[in-house]
Amino acid sequence: MRAEESHFADLVQGRAQQFQVPLYQRTYSWTEKQLAQLWGDILDQAELVGADSTVSTHFLGSVVLAPSPQNEATFPRWLVVDGQQRLTTLSLALTAIRDHVAKAEPDEAERIDEEYLINKRKKGGDRLRLLPTQADRPQYAAHVHGGRREQTSGDRVAAAYSFFQRKLLELMETDGTSAPKDVLRIEQAITSRLTLVTVTAERRDNVHRIFESLNNTGLKLSQADLLRNYLFMRLRARGEQVYETHWLPLQNSLSNDELEQLMWLQLVLDGDDRVRRQDLYTAQQQRFEGGASDGTQTEADIEAYIMELHRRSVHFRKVIRPEEEAHPLIRGYLKRLHDWQAVVTYPALMLILDWRERGEVDDDEAAEALSYIESFLVRRTICRVPTNNLNRIFQSVPAQLPRDVGVATGLHQLLSAENRFWPDDEELRQKIRTAPFYQYGRPNQRRLVLQRMEESYDHPEPVDFASAQLTIEHVMPQSPGDEWMRMLNDDATQGETAEELHSRLQHTLGNLTLTGVNSELSNHPFERKQGLLNGSHLEMNRRIAATDRWGAKEILARADDLADRAIRMWPAPLSGVGRAERSRDWRLAHQVLAALPHGTWTSYGDLAAFIGSGAQAVGAHLANSEGVVNAYRVLNADGKIAEGFRWTGQDGGDVRARLSADGIHFTIAGAADPAQRLTVDDLALLLESAEGQPAEAAAPTGPAGQGDETRAARFLRQLTADDAPATVSAVHELLTHWKSLGGWIGYGAGEVTTSAFLMLGQAGAPGQGIWPLTLYPGSGRGGTGEIVFAHMANREPFTDRALRVELLDRVNEMEDVSISEGKLELRPSFRLSVLEEDLNRESLFATLTWFRDCWERRN
Repeated sequence: MRAEESHFADLVQGRAQQFQVPLYQRTYSWTEKQLAQLWGDILDQAELVGADSTVSTHFLGSVVLAPSPQNEATFPRWLVVDGQQRLTTLSLALTAIRDHVAKAEPDEAERIDEEYLINKRKKGGDRLRLLPTQADRPQYAAHVHGGRREQTSGDRVAAAYSFFQRKLLELMETDGTSAPKDVLRIEQAITSRLTLVTVTAERRDNVHRIFESLNNTGLKLSQADLLRNYLFMRLRARGEQVYETHWLPLQNSLSNDELEQLMWLQLVLDGDDRVRRQDLYTAQQQRFEGGASDGTQTEADIEAYIMELHRRSVHFRKVIRPEEEAHPLIRGYLKRLHDWQAVVTYPALMLILDWRERGEVDDDEAAEALSYIESFLVRRTICRVPTNNLNRIFQSVPAQLPRDVGVATGLHQLLSAENRFWPDDEELRQKIRTAPFYQYGRPNQRRLVLQRMEESYDHPEPVDFASAQLTIEHVMPQSPGDEWMRMLNDDATQGETAEELHSRLQHTLGNLTLTGVNSELSNHPFERKQGLLNGSHLEMNRRIAATDRWGAKEILARADDLADRAIRMWPAPLSGVGRAERSRDWRLAHQVLAALPHGTWTSYGDLAAFIGSGAQAVGAHLANSEGVVNAYRVLNADGKIAEGFRWTGQDGGDVRARLSADGIHFTIAGAADPAQRLTVDDLALLLESAEGQPAEAAAPTGPAGQGDETRAARFLRQLTADDAPATVSAVHELLTHWKSLGGWIGYGAGEVTTSAFLMLGQAGAPGQGIWPLTLYPGSGRGGTGEIVFAHMANREPFTDRALRVELLDRVNEMEDVSISEGKLELRPSFRLSVLEEDLNRESLFATLTWFRDCWERRN
């Protein structure tokens, strides 16, 4: 057996050969989470293509090969004992790159094909350089050979190819990376900057024992552990003194994870703006050993490093524990950035505090610099700018900050530069009026924006937000009753329905506020809300209560007032610093369309409400834009294909046939199945990260004990008030049955209405429980039961998609319930009123028993 370091190109290029995935291996199983992590690594390495060879590559993992029984002297065949997931993923990425450049650079596409994907002079199965398992082979071969196969739900090979195809399109939108030569840098990163350890076994070697050894990993040392060991192994003379004086106080003041983060920040502050935290140990080791003429480092170098680490730990503690900062204005900015969970800004924050300690900036300039960072984050969130490049922006600050001006001025210039996308006053004002603010960013960030809005009134007796239990309230409710709809009907302009007006305005900042009496406000008419809002301690609530009504005109007028306040609070970027063309609205639309699951469609109105635009503008953009993935899956609200729809670019064919091939069903009337429609809320879920989920989706951390009785009572009170008696009785039976199965009921403190979670697992253990169903009271339109597929997908045993499909099928056995399989990654719901039927209740009870049994077998 021999092991050697290699790259993908070293492994697969050259003479004809084949890598065969044995039948006993599992099928291809990488999910979008793993693909996204790899894609980030690839983009990092793409920027280093052509760099000095001493710049570290990225270690991807191991590949274990053994001679195939079908091996021939003129055509080597290898069994892939370990590493087939990596090899398949990289091959699919190269396939997507080949197809992406095929039209503009056919010679390059042919080169990629022949060097990495096929054996040009072979036929049949031998033509593929990588031969997956039989289950994956047809779909993989279809992509490599350039054919088009219908994607079936749950097909991971097709999903991986679509992921890379989508990411390449997004690069064109985000960075203007449209030139084939730029895409080919990504190809070079994949083939020559991702390092593999290739273990090649001989025929006599026990490859299964090798496989077990590679996968039987114990508790791994962290990067901080490795670096600490490295440091003190080399401090032979003064190790004990340095440990007592500097390392021990440092170690006692930070957790191991925090210490590792500080070590990474030290590298970034020293100018290494490309280092990743997982490469900390290697990067710092190379820095030490490359800094001395003889390739070694002295004890004085090591001691100086630890002393500097200890000094900077004081700054770092102020960043993660703002209460340790003495200056009130600076403490306020650090506290808000901490509450924002703005970890990406740490390099810039550390730099500002470091310069202040050195006397290069005073407190006022430091506070000004921090104000630009806060403004940069808040304006981008309000204007719905994607966050995917924030890491790179702030990691580059120490290396790119202009040195010929002060830190505040330099930071203002740097963040205003091209491709930083810091929205100006005009865009901020427009987005406050139109963008569905409630559906973007994290819940804590939305609350902080509204908190700052309230603080802008400079009330003589300001609210103590630290102790106040405030949540976000929709003044015009998300589920409006008849009185609200009549008013909206009066406000609707020609060509717009009351429902469309409600969808357009409900989540905008002008309709949102903070309150501690959310459940009492609920979805009542405005006249009833006025009294409660008028008695609020918040000035912005009293101003809302002072209006005679709350319709479109009032919401937009308040939006304008909030925009004035936002512009005063959060400084604008500098003009004339090479700002990029604004195309973010359409980029967001393109991203969500590319992410549409198999078997789903959406409407022009839903897509318009999601991006804060108008349905006609969306239709015009899609009609005149080439290459928009899934544009044909945007239909009229009734599920009909728009009369003026036309193909652009290379697309074509019968639209309905294309929709049917994508798994969309049609009614007798020729309309797309409404159960397969993704609403504006569904679209928001598609692009949410797990950490950015709405607060309503969060599970409680324990059952209804002493402190939760009010929540339980509030849930039952709202249920009784908003739903029919027969529905209320059915829900009581449901809760009783769940408890009889050994489950418990958790009651949430949702921002809009109360909720009940049917929980399994240890009460009070956050993140360890699982819940199949969340119940919401009627809110004027009938209560709903939400099947939380989006959360189950991250919890065993329902990470297995087949189990989630079975759960969906069981739920759909209830009469009048029809949930599309395209919503299997979302949180679809059914009306609680269906439980009034005895057979439906019995069916759901049996489904919940099955769910409990699946979970117990796994645990």
